[in-house]
Amino acid sequence: MEVKRIIDLLPYQLKKHPQSDAIAYKEAGQWKTYSTQEVIDNAAKVSRALLQYGIQKGDMIALIANNRPEWNFVDIGILNIGAVVVPIYPTISEGEYKFIFNDAEVKLAFVSDGGLYAKVSHIGGEVPSLRDIFTFDKVSGAKHFTDFLALDNNSNQLEVDALFAKVDAEEMATIIYTSGTTGTPKGVMLSHRNIISNILSVSDILPLESTHRALSFLPLCHIFERVVVYTYFYTGASIYYAESMETIGENIKEVKPHFFSSVPRLLEKVYDKIVGTGHTLTGIKKSLFFWALNLGLEFDDQGKNGPIYNLKLAIARKLIFSKWQEALGGNLLGIVTGAAALQNRLSKVFSAAGIRVRQGYGQTETSPVLTVDKFEDGEYYLGTVGQVIPGVEIKLDPANGEILAKGPNIMMGYYKRPDLTAETIKDGWLHTGDVGTFVDGKYLKITDRVKELFKTSGGKYVAPQVIENKMKESPYIEQIMVIGENQKFVSALIIANFPAIKEWAKRHDVDATRSNEELLKDPAVLKLFKDEVEGFNKNFGHVEQVKRFKVMPKEWSMEGGELTPTLKVKRKVVMEKYQKEVDEIYNVA
Repeated sequence: MEVKRIIDLLPYQLKKHPQSDAIAYKEAGQWKTYSTQEVIDNAAKVSRALLQYGIQKGDMIALIANNRPEWNFVDIGILNIGAVVVPIYPTISEGEYKFIFNDAEVKLAFVSDGGLYAKVSHIGGEVPSLRDIFTFDKVSGAKHFTDFLALDNNSNQLEVDALFAKVDAEEMATIIYTSGTTGTPKGVMLSHRNIISNILSVSDILPLESTHRALSFLPLCHIFERVVVYTYFYTGASIYYAESMETIGENIKEVKPHFFSSVPRLLEKVYDKIVGTGHTLTGIKKSLFFWALNLGLEFDDQGKNGPIYNLKLAIARKLIFSKWQEALGGNLLGIVTGAAALQNRLSKVFSAAGIRVRQGYGQTETSPVLTVDKFEDGEYYLGTVGQVIPGVEIKLDPANGEILAKGPNIMMGYYKRPDLTAETIKDGWLHTGDVGTFVDGKYLKITDRVKELFKTSGGKYVAPQVIENKMKESPYIEQIMVIGENQKFVSALIIANFPAIKEWAKRHDVDATRSNEELLKDPAVLKLFKDEVEGFNKNFGHVEQVKRFKVMPKEWSMEGGELTPTLKVKRKVVMEKYQKEVDEIYNVA
Protein backbone atom coordinates (compact mmCIF):
# COMPACT_ATOMS: atom_id res chain seq x y z
CA MET A 1 0.00 0.00 0.00
CA GLU A 2 1.12 3.56 -0.65
CA VAL A 3 1.66 5.93 2.25
CA LYS A 4 0.40 9.40 1.35
CA ARG A 5 -1.03 10.61 4.66
CA ILE A 6 0.06 10.39 8.31
CA ILE A 7 -2.98 8.19 8.98
CA ASP A 8 -1.66 5.62 6.47
CA LEU A 9 1.44 4.92 8.60
CA LEU A 10 -0.07 2.50 11.12
CA PRO A 11 -2.13 0.50 8.57
CA TYR A 12 1.11 0.27 6.54
CA GLN A 13 2.99 -1.02 9.59
CA LEU A 14 0.22 -3.54 10.29
CA LYS A 15 0.45 -4.88 6.77
CA LYS A 16 4.25 -4.83 6.32
CA HIS A 17 5.69 -5.57 9.78
CA PRO A 18 3.16 -5.70 12.63
CA GLN A 19 4.75 -5.29 16.06
CA SER A 20 3.78 -6.63 19.47
CA ASP A 21 5.54 -3.60 20.99
CA ALA A 22 4.80 -0.82 18.50
CA ILE A 23 4.73 1.55 21.49
CA ALA A 24 5.96 0.90 25.04
CA TYR A 25 5.64 3.04 28.16
CA LYS A 26 6.60 2.45 31.77
CA GLU A 27 3.67 2.35 34.18
CA ALA A 28 4.07 1.59 37.91
CA GLY A 29 7.65 0.46 37.29
CA GLN A 30 6.77 -1.98 34.49
CA TRP A 31 6.98 -1.61 30.72
CA LYS A 32 3.51 -1.80 29.16
CA THR A 33 3.42 -2.48 25.43
CA TYR A 34 0.85 -1.79 22.73
CA SER A 35 0.79 -3.80 19.51
CA THR A 36 0.31 -2.14 16.14
CA GLN A 37 -3.33 -3.27 16.14
CA GLU A 38 -3.87 -1.94 19.67
CA VAL A 39 -2.51 1.48 18.69
CA ILE A 40 -4.86 1.55 15.68
CA ASP A 41 -7.79 0.45 17.86
CA ASN A 42 -7.10 3.08 20.53
CA ALA A 43 -6.82 5.82 17.90
CA ALA A 44 -10.16 4.65 16.43
CA LYS A 45 -11.77 4.95 19.89
CA VAL A 46 -10.57 8.55 20.05
CA SER A 47 -11.96 9.22 16.55
CA ARG A 48 -15.39 7.83 17.44
CA ALA A 49 -15.49 9.77 20.74
CA LEU A 50 -14.53 12.99 18.96
CA LEU A 51 -17.44 12.60 16.56
CA GLN A 52 -19.82 11.84 19.43
CA TYR A 53 -18.57 15.01 21.10
CA GLY A 54 -19.45 17.01 18.00
CA ILE A 55 -15.94 17.61 16.64
CA GLN A 56 -15.95 18.14 12.88
CA LYS A 57 -13.45 18.08 10.06
CA GLY A 58 -11.10 21.08 10.32
CA ASP A 59 -11.69 21.70 14.07
CA MET A 60 -8.56 22.47 16.10
CA ILE A 61 -7.67 20.33 19.11
CA ALA A 62 -4.80 21.09 21.49
CA LEU A 63 -2.48 18.33 22.71
CA ILE A 64 -0.18 19.22 25.63
CA ALA A 65 1.56 16.24 27.19
CA ASN A 66 4.75 14.34 27.83
CA ASN A 67 5.72 11.50 25.49
CA ARG A 68 3.29 8.65 26.16
CA PRO A 69 1.00 6.30 24.19
CA GLU A 70 -2.03 8.55 24.74
CA TRP A 71 -0.23 11.27 22.78
CA ASN A 72 -0.20 8.98 19.73
CA PHE A 73 -3.75 7.73 20.25
CA VAL A 74 -5.11 11.28 20.34
CA ASP A 75 -2.86 12.55 17.53
CA ILE A 76 -3.88 9.80 15.10
CA GLY A 77 -7.47 9.81 16.35
CA ILE A 78 -7.80 13.51 15.51
CA LEU A 79 -6.18 13.11 12.09
CA ASN A 80 -8.39 10.10 11.21
CA ILE A 81 -11.45 12.37 10.93
CA GLY A 82 -9.76 15.32 9.23
CA ALA A 83 -9.50 17.50 12.35
CA VAL A 84 -6.30 19.42 13.07
CA VAL A 85 -3.75 18.70 15.82
CA VAL A 86 -2.30 21.69 17.69
CA PRO A 87 0.58 20.29 19.78
CA ILE A 88 1.88 22.73 22.38
CA TYR A 89 4.95 22.75 24.64
CA PRO A 90 4.12 21.95 28.27
CA THR A 91 6.65 24.55 29.45
CA ILE A 92 5.31 27.79 27.96
CA SER A 93 3.55 30.57 29.90
CA GLU A 94 -0.19 31.02 30.45
CA GLY A 95 -0.03 34.11 28.24
CA GLU A 96 1.33 32.04 25.34
CA TYR A 97 -1.34 29.37 25.90
CA LYS A 98 -4.03 32.05 25.80
CA PHE A 99 -2.65 33.47 22.53
CA ILE A 100 -2.39 30.06 20.83
CA PHE A 101 -5.79 28.80 22.00
CA ASN A 102 -7.53 31.95 20.76
CA ASP A 103 -5.55 32.19 17.54
CA ALA A 104 -6.33 28.57 16.62
CA GLU A 105 -9.83 28.71 18.14
CA VAL A 106 -9.14 25.45 19.97
CA LYS A 107 -12.27 23.38 20.68
CA LEU A 108 -10.85 20.70 22.99
CA ALA A 109 -7.62 20.29 24.98
CA PHE A 110 -5.92 17.09 26.11
CA VAL A 111 -3.29 17.62 28.82
CA SER A 112 -1.10 15.21 30.73
CA ASP A 113 -1.16 16.30 34.37
CA GLY A 114 -2.51 18.53 37.12
CA GLY A 115 -0.06 21.36 36.56
CA LEU A 116 -1.03 21.70 32.91
CA TYR A 117 -4.71 21.32 33.76
CA ALA A 118 -4.38 24.23 36.19
CA LYS A 119 -2.69 26.40 33.55
CA VAL A 120 -5.19 25.66 30.80
CA SER A 121 -8.30 25.83 33.01
CA HIS A 122 -7.06 29.17 34.36
CA ILE A 123 -7.19 30.72 30.87
CA GLY A 124 -10.30 28.76 29.83
CA GLY A 125 -12.67 31.62 30.60
CA GLU A 126 -10.73 33.82 28.18
CA VAL A 127 -10.94 31.31 25.31
CA PRO A 128 -14.53 31.38 23.95
CA SER A 129 -13.98 28.41 21.61
CA LEU A 130 -12.72 26.00 24.32
CA ARG A 131 -15.39 23.48 25.31
CA ASP A 132 -13.52 21.01 27.53
CA ILE A 133 -10.21 19.85 28.97
CA PHE A 134 -9.35 16.17 29.51
CA THR A 135 -6.35 14.86 31.45
CA PHE A 136 -4.27 11.72 30.90
CA ASP A 137 -3.26 11.49 34.58
CA LYS A 138 -5.93 11.29 37.27
CA VAL A 139 -6.46 14.89 38.46
CA SER A 140 -8.91 15.84 41.19
CA GLY A 141 -11.80 17.85 39.76
CA ALA A 142 -10.77 17.26 36.14
CA LYS A 143 -12.35 15.10 33.45
CA HIS A 144 -10.14 12.09 32.78
CA PHE A 145 -9.24 10.59 29.40
CA THR A 146 -11.39 7.55 30.26
CA ASP A 147 -14.38 9.90 30.67
CA PHE A 148 -13.74 11.09 27.12
CA LEU A 149 -13.39 7.56 25.76
CA ALA A 150 -16.66 6.62 27.48
CA LEU A 151 -18.38 8.73 24.81
CA ASP A 152 -17.45 5.99 22.32
CA ASN A 153 -20.22 3.42 21.99
CA ASN A 154 -18.76 1.93 18.80
CA SER A 155 -21.82 3.05 16.81
CA ASN A 156 -20.18 5.44 14.37
CA GLN A 157 -17.20 3.56 12.96
CA LEU A 158 -18.69 3.77 9.46
CA GLU A 159 -18.71 7.56 9.77
CA VAL A 160 -15.05 7.48 10.89
CA ASP A 161 -14.21 5.25 7.91
CA ALA A 162 -15.93 7.66 5.53
CA LEU A 163 -14.06 10.67 6.92
CA PHE A 164 -10.78 8.70 6.94
CA ALA A 165 -11.21 7.94 3.23
CA LYS A 166 -11.84 11.60 2.42
CA VAL A 167 -8.72 13.01 4.14
CA ASP A 168 -6.59 14.47 1.35
CA ALA A 169 -2.80 14.51 1.47
CA GLU A 170 -2.82 18.23 0.67
CA GLU A 171 -5.03 19.06 3.68
CA MET A 172 -3.65 20.67 6.81
CA ALA A 173 -2.77 18.05 9.43
CA THR A 174 -1.30 20.23 12.14
CA ILE A 175 -0.50 23.75 13.26
CA ILE A 176 2.71 24.04 15.25
CA TYR A 177 3.30 27.31 17.02
CA THR A 178 6.94 28.35 17.07
CA SER A 179 7.89 30.87 19.70
CA GLY A 180 11.18 31.77 18.04
CA THR A 181 13.58 34.16 19.72
CA THR A 182 11.39 37.24 19.22
CA GLY A 183 7.72 38.21 18.94
CA THR A 184 4.48 36.30 19.43
CA PRO A 185 4.18 32.63 18.39
CA LYS A 186 3.62 31.90 14.70
CA GLY A 187 1.36 29.02 13.65
CA VAL A 188 3.14 26.87 11.06
CA MET A 189 0.59 25.00 8.91
CA LEU A 190 1.79 21.59 7.74
CA SER A 191 -0.10 19.24 5.45
CA HIS A 192 -0.03 15.45 5.43
CA ARG A 193 2.05 15.65 2.25
CA ASN A 194 4.57 18.02 3.85
CA ILE A 195 5.26 15.57 6.68
CA ILE A 196 5.01 12.31 4.72
CA SER A 197 7.44 13.58 2.06
CA ASN A 198 9.96 14.14 4.86
CA ILE A 199 9.43 10.69 6.37
CA LEU A 200 9.90 8.98 3.00
CA SER A 201 13.07 10.99 2.35
CA VAL A 202 14.78 10.24 5.68
CA SER A 203 13.63 6.64 6.22
CA ASP A 204 16.33 5.27 3.90
CA ILE A 205 19.02 7.44 5.52
CA LEU A 206 18.43 6.47 9.15
CA PRO A 207 19.67 3.01 10.23
CA LEU A 208 16.21 1.71 11.16
CA GLU A 209 14.65 -1.71 10.65
CA SER A 210 11.56 -3.50 11.95
CA THR A 211 13.68 -5.53 14.39
CA HIS A 212 15.00 -2.39 16.12
CA ARG A 213 14.02 -0.63 19.33
CA ALA A 214 14.15 3.16 19.59
CA LEU A 215 14.10 5.28 22.73
CA SER A 216 12.13 8.52 22.54
CA PHE A 217 12.54 11.38 24.99
CA LEU A 218 12.58 14.65 23.03
CA PRO A 219 9.16 16.35 23.21
CA LEU A 220 6.64 15.05 20.68
CA CYS A 221 5.14 18.53 20.40
CA HIS A 222 8.28 19.50 18.46
CA ILE A 223 8.21 18.55 14.79
CA PHE A 224 11.68 16.94 14.98
CA GLU A 225 10.72 14.15 17.41
CA ARG A 226 7.23 13.84 16.00
CA VAL A 227 8.53 13.08 12.51
CA VAL A 228 11.17 10.75 13.97
CA VAL A 229 8.38 8.81 15.74
CA TYR A 230 6.31 8.75 12.55
CA THR A 231 9.42 7.35 10.82
CA TYR A 232 9.57 4.59 13.45
CA PHE A 233 5.96 3.77 12.53
CA TYR A 234 6.92 3.63 8.85
CA THR A 235 10.03 1.46 9.32
CA GLY A 236 8.44 -0.73 11.98
CA ALA A 237 10.92 0.14 14.74
CA SER A 238 9.45 -0.26 18.23
CA ILE A 239 9.09 2.96 20.23
CA TYR A 240 9.97 3.00 23.93
CA TYR A 241 9.15 6.26 25.70
CA ALA A 242 11.57 7.32 28.42
CA GLU A 243 9.90 8.03 31.77
CA SER A 244 11.49 11.49 32.00
CA MET A 245 14.61 13.40 31.03
CA GLU A 246 16.12 12.40 34.40
CA THR A 247 15.69 8.65 33.81
CA ILE A 248 17.16 8.49 30.30
CA GLY A 249 20.35 6.74 31.49
CA GLU A 250 18.38 4.09 33.37
CA ASN A 251 15.89 3.62 30.52
CA ILE A 252 18.73 3.18 28.02
CA LYS A 253 20.10 0.30 30.12
CA GLU A 254 16.64 -1.32 30.23
CA VAL A 255 15.63 -0.83 26.59
CA LYS A 256 19.08 -1.25 25.00
CA PRO A 257 17.97 0.87 22.02
CA HIS A 258 19.34 0.63 18.51
CA PHE A 259 18.60 4.28 17.83
CA PHE A 260 17.48 7.56 19.37
CA SER A 261 17.32 11.23 18.49
CA SER A 262 18.82 13.90 20.71
CA VAL A 263 19.82 17.54 20.94
CA PRO A 264 23.43 18.69 21.39
CA ARG A 265 22.72 19.91 24.92
CA LEU A 266 21.98 16.38 26.12
CA LEU A 267 24.99 14.88 24.37
CA GLU A 268 27.17 17.56 25.97
CA LYS A 269 25.87 16.47 29.38
CA VAL A 270 26.58 12.81 28.56
CA TYR A 271 30.11 13.72 27.50
CA ASP A 272 30.72 15.86 30.60
CA LYS A 273 29.52 13.02 32.82
CA ILE A 274 31.87 10.58 31.09
CA VAL A 275 34.82 12.97 31.50
CA GLY A 276 33.82 13.60 35.12
CA THR A 277 33.97 9.83 35.72
CA GLY A 278 37.42 9.79 34.13
CA HIS A 279 38.67 12.35 36.65
CA THR A 280 37.63 10.07 39.52
CA LEU A 281 39.88 7.26 38.26
CA THR A 282 43.40 6.75 39.54
CA GLY A 283 46.68 5.34 38.29
CA ILE A 284 46.87 3.43 35.03
CA LYS A 285 43.07 3.48 34.57
CA LYS A 286 43.04 7.26 34.60
CA SER A 287 46.02 7.47 32.25
CA LEU A 288 44.40 5.07 29.78
CA PHE A 289 41.09 6.94 29.95
CA PHE A 290 42.60 10.32 29.03
CA TRP A 291 44.94 8.75 26.48
CA ALA A 292 41.86 7.38 24.71
CA LEU A 293 39.98 10.66 25.10
CA ASN A 294 42.83 12.68 23.59
CA LEU A 295 43.14 10.13 20.80
CA GLY A 296 39.43 10.62 20.09
CA LEU A 297 39.91 14.38 19.81
CA GLU A 298 42.36 13.73 16.94
CA PHE A 299 39.85 11.61 14.99
CA ASP A 300 39.49 12.52 11.33
CA ASP A 301 36.28 11.41 9.64
CA GLN A 302 37.80 11.81 6.18
CA GLY A 303 40.16 8.89 6.81
CA LYS A 304 43.38 10.90 7.10
CA ASN A 305 44.59 9.47 10.42
CA GLY A 306 46.71 6.68 9.00
CA PRO A 307 47.45 3.06 10.06
CA ILE A 308 49.31 3.86 13.31
CA TYR A 309 46.43 6.01 14.56
CA ASN A 310 43.92 3.34 13.53
CA LEU A 311 45.86 0.70 15.49
CA LYS A 312 45.84 2.92 18.58
CA LEU A 313 42.12 3.59 18.06
CA ALA A 314 41.36 -0.14 17.89
CA ILE A 315 43.12 -0.57 21.26
CA ALA A 316 41.27 2.44 22.72
CA ARG A 317 37.93 1.06 21.51
CA LYS A 318 38.62 -2.31 23.13
CA LEU A 319 39.90 -0.96 26.46
CA ILE A 320 37.95 2.26 27.00
CA PHE A 321 35.35 3.13 24.37
CA SER A 322 33.63 -0.29 24.60
CA LYS A 323 32.51 0.76 28.10
CA TRP A 324 30.96 3.92 26.63
CA GLN A 325 29.01 1.78 24.17
CA GLU A 326 27.85 -0.51 27.00
CA ALA A 327 26.63 2.53 28.95
CA LEU A 328 24.43 3.38 25.94
CA GLY A 329 22.90 -0.09 25.93
CA GLY A 330 25.38 -1.97 23.74
CA ASN A 331 23.11 -2.08 20.65
CA LEU A 332 23.29 1.53 19.50
CA LEU A 333 23.54 1.89 15.71
CA GLY A 334 23.04 5.63 15.52
CA ILE A 335 22.01 8.92 17.08
CA VAL A 336 20.67 11.82 15.06
CA THR A 337 20.84 15.29 16.59
CA GLY A 338 19.34 18.60 15.57
CA ALA A 339 17.95 21.97 16.77
CA ALA A 340 21.44 23.41 17.39
CA ALA A 341 25.06 22.90 16.41
CA LEU A 342 26.93 19.94 17.89
CA GLN A 343 30.41 20.78 19.13
CA ASN A 344 33.04 19.39 16.79
CA ARG A 345 35.03 17.81 19.64
CA LEU A 346 31.95 15.78 20.62
CA SER A 347 31.45 14.63 17.02
CA LYS A 348 35.09 13.53 16.89
CA VAL A 349 35.16 11.73 20.24
CA PHE A 350 31.84 9.92 19.80
CA SER A 351 32.83 8.86 16.27
CA ALA A 352 36.19 7.63 17.53
CA ALA A 353 34.32 5.68 20.20
CA GLY A 354 32.29 3.94 17.49
CA ILE A 355 29.12 5.82 18.46
CA ARG A 356 27.67 7.21 15.23
CA VAL A 357 26.27 10.66 15.94
CA ARG A 358 24.98 12.52 12.90
CA GLN A 359 23.63 16.04 12.61
CA GLY A 360 20.54 17.10 10.75
CA TYR A 361 19.20 20.53 9.87
CA GLY A 362 15.80 22.00 9.24
CA GLN A 363 12.99 24.03 10.71
CA THR A 364 9.36 23.57 11.73
CA GLU A 365 8.55 25.33 8.45
CA THR A 366 10.31 22.53 6.52
CA SER A 367 8.57 19.58 8.27
CA PRO A 368 11.48 19.63 9.48
CA VAL A 369 14.44 18.00 7.72
CA LEU A 370 16.37 19.70 4.93
CA THR A 371 19.74 17.98 5.33
CA VAL A 372 21.18 15.12 7.37
CA ASP A 373 24.54 13.42 7.56
CA LYS A 374 24.46 9.82 6.37
CA PHE A 375 25.60 7.01 8.66
CA GLU A 376 27.80 5.13 6.17
CA ASP A 377 31.57 5.67 6.24
CA GLY A 378 32.66 8.19 3.63
CA GLU A 379 29.14 9.67 3.42
CA TYR A 380 29.35 12.14 6.29
CA TYR A 381 31.46 15.16 7.17
CA LEU A 382 31.84 16.12 10.83
CA GLY A 383 31.11 19.76 11.57
CA THR A 384 28.45 19.93 8.86
CA VAL A 385 24.73 19.16 8.91
CA GLY A 386 25.05 16.72 6.05
CA GLN A 387 23.69 16.39 2.54
CA VAL A 388 20.40 17.68 1.16
CA ILE A 389 17.73 14.97 1.47
CA PRO A 390 16.01 13.56 -1.65
CA GLY A 391 13.27 15.74 -3.09
CA VAL A 392 14.56 18.97 -1.53
CA GLU A 393 16.48 21.77 -3.23
CA ILE A 394 18.77 24.19 -1.42
CA LYS A 395 20.61 27.24 -2.72
CA LEU A 396 22.50 30.05 -1.03
CA ASP A 397 21.50 33.66 -1.52
CA PRO A 398 24.47 35.25 -3.34
CA ALA A 399 23.89 38.51 -1.43
CA ASN A 400 24.32 37.22 2.13
CA GLY A 401 24.70 33.43 2.07
CA GLU A 402 21.19 32.82 3.43
CA ILE A 403 19.96 29.26 2.98
CA LEU A 404 16.92 29.05 0.70
CA ALA A 405 14.89 25.84 0.40
CA LYS A 406 12.27 24.39 -1.93
CA GLY A 407 10.45 21.06 -1.87
CA PRO A 408 7.28 19.13 -0.93
CA ASN A 409 8.10 19.56 2.76
CA ILE A 410 7.83 23.38 2.72
CA MET A 411 4.96 24.56 4.92
CA MET A 412 1.57 25.67 3.64
CA GLY A 413 2.20 29.00 5.36
CA TYR A 414 1.70 30.77 8.69
CA TYR A 415 -1.85 30.49 10.05
CA LYS A 416 -3.80 33.73 9.61
CA ARG A 417 -0.55 35.52 8.66
CA PRO A 418 -0.33 35.85 4.87
CA ASP A 419 1.97 38.84 5.45
CA LEU A 420 4.54 36.72 7.28
CA THR A 421 4.13 33.91 4.76
CA ALA A 422 4.89 36.31 1.89
CA GLU A 423 8.00 37.55 3.73
CA THR A 424 9.27 34.00 4.27
CA ILE A 425 8.38 32.26 0.98
CA LYS A 426 9.38 34.23 -2.10
CA ASP A 427 9.19 32.83 -5.64
CA GLY A 428 8.65 29.38 -4.14
CA TRP A 429 11.79 29.52 -2.02
CA LEU A 430 11.62 29.43 1.78
CA HIS A 431 14.03 31.91 3.32
CA THR A 432 15.36 30.09 6.39
CA GLY A 433 17.10 33.03 8.06
CA ASP A 434 20.19 30.84 8.47
CA VAL A 435 23.52 31.57 6.85
CA GLY A 436 25.50 28.67 5.43
CA THR A 437 28.11 27.38 3.07
CA PHE A 438 28.77 24.09 1.28
CA VAL A 439 31.82 22.00 2.14
CA ASP A 440 33.19 19.91 -0.73
CA GLY A 441 30.22 21.08 -2.76
CA LYS A 442 27.65 18.84 -1.01
CA TYR A 443 27.84 19.06 2.80
CA LEU A 444 25.96 22.02 4.27
CA LYS A 445 27.58 23.94 7.11
CA ILE A 446 25.54 26.46 9.15
CA THR A 447 27.57 29.51 10.07
CA ASP A 448 25.02 31.84 11.71
CA ARG A 449 21.60 33.47 11.66
CA VAL A 450 21.06 36.39 9.28
CA LYS A 451 19.59 38.52 12.05
CA GLU A 452 22.26 37.59 14.59
CA LEU A 453 25.20 38.91 12.60
CA PHE A 454 26.24 42.19 14.15
CA LYS A 455 28.56 45.03 13.27
CA THR A 456 31.07 46.58 15.67
CA SER A 457 31.49 50.35 15.90
CA GLY A 458 34.51 49.86 13.65
CA GLY A 459 32.20 48.60 10.89
CA LYS A 460 33.32 44.95 11.04
CA TYR A 461 30.72 42.15 10.84
CA VAL A 462 30.88 39.42 13.49
CA ALA A 463 29.12 36.02 13.40
CA PRO A 464 28.45 35.24 17.08
CA GLN A 465 27.37 31.60 16.66
CA VAL A 466 30.74 30.53 15.30
CA ILE A 467 32.50 32.01 18.33
CA GLU A 468 29.93 30.63 20.77
CA ASN A 469 30.12 27.11 19.38
CA LYS A 470 33.89 27.13 19.72
CA MET A 471 33.88 28.58 23.25
CA LYS A 472 31.31 25.98 24.36
CA GLU A 473 33.95 23.32 23.75
CA SER A 474 35.31 24.39 27.14
CA PRO A 475 34.05 21.99 29.82
CA TYR A 476 33.69 25.00 32.14
CA ILE A 477 31.36 27.03 29.89
CA GLU A 478 27.75 25.88 30.12
CA GLN A 479 26.21 28.66 28.01
CA ILE A 480 27.54 31.76 26.27
CA MET A 481 26.20 34.72 24.34
CA VAL A 482 28.64 36.81 22.31
CA ILE A 483 27.78 40.52 22.12
CA GLY A 484 29.26 43.71 20.71
CA GLU A 485 26.85 45.37 18.31
CA ASN A 486 27.95 48.98 17.73
CA GLN A 487 30.67 48.53 20.37
CA LYS A 488 34.43 48.92 20.03
CA PHE A 489 35.08 45.25 20.81
CA VAL A 490 33.44 41.85 21.16
CA SER A 491 32.44 40.59 24.62
CA ALA A 492 30.52 37.68 26.10
CA LEU A 493 28.07 36.76 28.83
CA ILE A 494 29.06 33.34 30.16
CA ILE A 495 27.15 30.87 32.31
CA ALA A 496 29.49 28.63 34.29
CA ASN A 497 29.31 24.82 34.32
CA PHE A 498 29.52 24.41 38.09
CA PRO A 499 29.83 20.59 38.35
CA ALA A 500 32.92 20.79 36.11
CA ILE A 501 34.29 23.83 37.99
CA LYS A 502 33.86 22.12 41.36
CA GLU A 503 35.69 19.04 40.06
CA TRP A 504 38.48 21.33 38.82
CA ALA A 505 38.55 23.13 42.19
CA LYS A 506 39.02 19.85 44.07
CA ARG A 507 41.95 18.96 41.83
CA HIS A 508 43.59 22.37 42.32
CA ASP A 509 43.18 22.83 46.10
CA VAL A 510 40.48 25.46 45.66
CA ASP A 511 37.60 25.36 48.16
CA ALA A 512 34.74 23.74 46.21
CA THR A 513 32.25 23.80 49.08
CA ARG A 514 31.43 27.49 48.64
CA SER A 515 28.34 28.83 46.90
CA ASN A 516 28.39 29.34 43.15
CA GLU A 517 28.52 33.11 43.66
CA GLU A 518 31.53 32.83 45.99
CA LEU A 519 33.34 30.46 43.63
CA LEU A 520 33.06 32.99 40.81
CA LYS A 521 34.84 35.58 42.96
CA ASP A 522 37.85 33.35 43.53
CA PRO A 523 40.92 34.67 41.63
CA ALA A 524 41.92 31.13 40.60
CA VAL A 525 38.48 30.48 39.07
CA LEU A 526 38.48 33.84 37.30
CA LYS A 527 41.93 33.03 35.90
CA LEU A 528 40.59 29.65 34.73
CA PHE A 529 37.95 31.43 32.62
CA LYS A 530 40.44 34.01 31.38
CA ASP A 531 42.77 31.23 30.21
CA GLU A 532 39.90 29.32 28.55
CA VAL A 533 38.66 32.39 26.64
CA GLU A 534 42.18 33.42 25.60
CA GLY A 535 42.89 29.86 24.42
CA PHE A 536 39.84 29.81 22.15
CA ASN A 537 40.47 33.38 20.95
CA LYS A 538 43.47 32.05 19.00
CA ASN A 539 40.97 30.52 16.54
CA PHE A 540 39.64 33.93 15.53
CA GLY A 541 40.77 37.16 13.94
CA HIS A 542 41.52 40.16 16.15
CA VAL A 543 38.09 41.76 15.61
CA GLU A 544 36.23 38.55 16.54
CA GLN A 545 38.15 37.82 19.73
CA VAL A 546 36.30 38.12 23.05
CA LYS A 547 38.08 40.96 24.86
CA ARG A 548 35.96 41.07 28.02
CA PHE A 549 33.39 38.78 29.61
CA LYS A 550 31.16 38.33 32.63
CA VAL A 551 30.68 34.91 34.23
CA MET A 552 27.32 34.47 35.91
CA PRO A 553 26.00 31.85 38.32
CA LYS A 554 22.40 31.32 37.17
CA GLU A 555 21.72 29.05 34.19
CA TRP A 556 19.46 30.35 31.41
CA SER A 557 16.26 28.37 31.05
CA MET A 558 12.86 28.19 29.38
CA GLU A 559 11.22 28.94 32.72
CA GLY A 560 13.38 32.04 33.13
CA GLY A 561 12.42 33.18 29.64
CA GLU A 562 15.98 33.22 28.27
CA LEU A 563 15.61 30.06 26.12
CA THR A 564 13.10 28.95 23.51
CA PRO A 565 11.55 25.46 23.91
CA THR A 566 14.24 24.20 21.51
CA LEU A 567 16.90 25.66 23.85
CA LYS A 568 17.96 28.54 21.63
CA VAL A 569 19.02 31.70 23.43
CA LYS A 570 16.57 34.62 23.20
CA ARG A 571 19.22 37.26 22.68
CA LYS A 572 16.89 40.20 23.14
CA VAL A 573 15.61 38.84 26.48
CA VAL A 574 19.13 38.13 27.75
CA MET A 575 20.30 41.61 26.76
CA GLU A 576 17.40 43.18 28.64
CA LYS A 577 17.83 41.00 31.73
CA TYR A 578 21.58 41.51 31.94
CA GLN A 579 21.81 45.13 30.82
CA LYS A 580 23.64 45.99 34.07
CA GLU A 581 26.36 43.41 33.35
CA VAL A 582 26.61 44.56 29.72
CA ASP A 583 27.00 48.16 30.89
CA GLU A 584 29.75 47.09 33.28
CA ILE A 585 31.61 45.32 30.47
CA TYR A 586 31.55 48.43 28.33
CA ASN A 587 31.99 50.79 31.30
CA VAL A 588 28.72 52.58 30.59
CA ALA A 589 28.08 55.15 33.33
